[in-house]
Amino acid sequence: MTERAQRLNRRVRLMERRSSFVFLLALVLMLLGSGFTARADEQVRKTPAENWVEIVGIPKLDPARSAEIRNGIAFLLTDTQIRHRNGGYAIFGRLVYKVTDRAGLESGARLDIEFDPSRERLSFNRLMIIRDGVVIDKLGDAKFEIFRRETDSERGIFDGRLTAHVDLSDVRLGDIVDYSTTYDVTPTVAKDLLYTRFQAEWGEPVALTRERIIWPTEKPLNIRAVRTGLKPRVTQSGGETTYLWETANPAPVKPQDNLPVDYPNFGFAEISSEFDWQPVVDAVLPFYQPTESFPADFGAKLAEIEARHGAREDRLIAALRLVQDEIRYVSLSMGAGSYVPRRPEAVLASGFGDCKDKALLLVSALRRLGIEAEAALTDIDEGRALEHAVPGLQAFDHVIVKAKIGGRVWWLDATDYLQGGRAANIVPPDYGFALPLVASGAALEKLPVKELLEPTQSVAERFAFPRRDGEPLVLTVNTIYRNADADRMRRRLAHASKAKLADDYIQYYSRQYPGIKSTAMLETADDRDLNVLTTKEAYELPSEALLANDLAKNFPLRADIGIGGMPAPTAVGRTGPIALGSPVYKSHKVTVTNLKSRFSPPERPDVENPHFSLKLRGSPLPTGLELEWSFRTLAERVPAEATSAYLQAVANSNRKSEWYYDFSYGDTVATSSDDAPEPNVAVLWIIGIAVFFLFGAIVAAFVVVAQRDIDSAARDDRAGSRSTTIA
Repeated sequence: MTERAQRLNRRVRLMERRSSFVFLLALVLMLLGSGFTARADEQVRKTPAENWVEIVGIPKLDPARSAEIRNGIAFLLTDTQIRHRNGGYAIFGRLVYKVTDRAGLESGARLDIEFDPSRERLSFNRLMIIRDGVVIDKLGDAKFEIFRRETDSERGIFDGRLTAHVDLSDVRLGDIVDYSTTYDVTPTVAKDLLYTRFQAEWGEPVALTRERIIWPTEKPLNIRAVRTGLKPRVTQSGGETTYLWETANPAPVKPQDNLPVDYPNFGFAEISSEFDWQPVVDAVLPFYQPTESFPADFGAKLAEIEARHGAREDRLIAALRLVQDEIRYVSLSMGAGSYVPRRPEAVLASGFGDCKDKALLLVSALRRLGIEAEAALTDIDEGRALEHAVPGLQAFDHVIVKAKIGGRVWWLDATDYLQGGRAANIVPPDYGFALPLVASGAALEKLPVKELLEPTQSVAERFAFPRRDGEPLVLTVNTIYRNADADRMRRRLAHASKAKLADDYIQYYSRQYPGIKSTAMLETADDRDLNVLTTKEAYELPSEALLANDLAKNFPLRADIGIGGMPAPTAVGRTGPIALGSPVYKSHKVTVTNLKSRFSPPERPDVENPHFSLKLRGSPLPTGLELEWSFRTLAERVPAEATSAYLQAVANSNRKSEWYYDFSYGDTVATSSDDAPEPNVAVLWIIGIAVFFLFGAIVAAFVVVAQRDIDSAARDDRAGSRSTTIA
């Protein structure tokens, strides 16, 4: 089993991460975990490797690769061997490396081995140092310390994994460290199923990599190679088939940023004991049987939903919000809890649950309300790559719900927090594929992607320049969030408060307009059913701040539409596509009033390419200017061969999403009756106006301010964006 099996339910909301219950539970588990140190000998055995293990000699690293060694560690051998046994399997792992310089002494002398005590028995088979050809045994005197770290406790996730730690004494430069372990694995579910994967490529030199699997011949393995031509050598003996992959001194692969999940940095092979998904479903389906009876208070809430809403679509949304909003997220993924949900009555009694728990509760509630529903397995981060994966329970880390009314299907994530929308407009989870838990015909299904017919974020800024000397510039900002952006903003407001959000916004504007001040509390309005949330801000920029540093002469108008968040990896050595993520569609409108002259919008401001579109529409006003940007992505990825053109388009878009204007143009200053000019000045004033209109009939009075290049590094700083992101 891989560590991905322990990653179920990473979908956690920030509000729940701060729950005092979570921190109390973390403290209790940490205190309990501290007791493991005293029982290290019981947790980690010292035994020789079993007879079926094949021990190979230590290979030599290709001298031509020595310049590519990193962190002072040269890897000589990585060897993993798996063998089937009744009710599980054994995993032997061996690692051999050489300490080549000072940087490798700390990491090379410290070993941290993780294991799950609920299903794995850990044994150390060897621990030695080889110095100048002499073997120094370190296993006999090794003192293991056992720690329970729970690195995800602040996110409400507890997996019960332990870490066996040992420090090697007297490790020197040039030493070779050789150690091996065996995990005796007894899966809590799917005991007869195998799923594993291994890298066929590495980012640094390795002299020899081996992967060996011994499995019953009557149960051939399903092998899928991804971006590698490595194939196993297959032999048979005594009713067992041995698969062996070996590669010596493979060329290191340079990692690339922003790759799609189905195009990994390193080629790999994944292996399964199954050729279809039904055995995977059958392994967990018995645990996902919905309940037909509920505690009285929850049953009363369902009865109220049924009485209030005649349409099943309305019942669906009411039940979803009930589970999403009233059951907080905590994941107790120890032992069987990695795969098996708690029963709905236990979840309701505790008031918390993880994705498995909440999915089963929602399925039970929907069926009680006459709606067909079933749980479905998916993966938050790598769901888009599931389509071609070999069947395996470890391919998933999340559980959602598939609901059906008539011929229409809804995909629902019960761990979403404060999700908006009704049945007609709710945003489906963007996980790629999911596997419904059904008794027969199990197959992956593609999740729909909501088409963006209008911007999910629309910002409208209005700058009113002062009419009179000494008056401030007034800025009002109205922002409309729709669909998924409305969901994110709703959760952000629930977590961080209006005051925190207002503080973030004033800091954003202060970077562009130093001295700006907020003049009103942040206003918000939320229509959860329409899934539209609006905010309103109000600011003033004092006249002295407007004049300082020639701000009026170099006045920035900037569109916050997500361009700064577009991936921009280096084109050097690029061989893989660039992932653009979920669809983006945003708009930003700027209106400037009370100007002293007429200003024209920029010429040729649009950026068009096959992957995204930036459009700018502008119009001059009698005493002002209006600009409106629209940005949307047009594809999910950029082919490698189009990288240079794409990066050029991104850089061009960064420049064209911010323009500088000289709004100080014109020397006339409006005055009030109290400040009326002397008569001779007034005459000149009237003559000036007459001359202006005379020449205005002959010469165009438009002033186009040249575009200025913007420091792209500063503009790409995500901290400077008003756009919201929720982890």
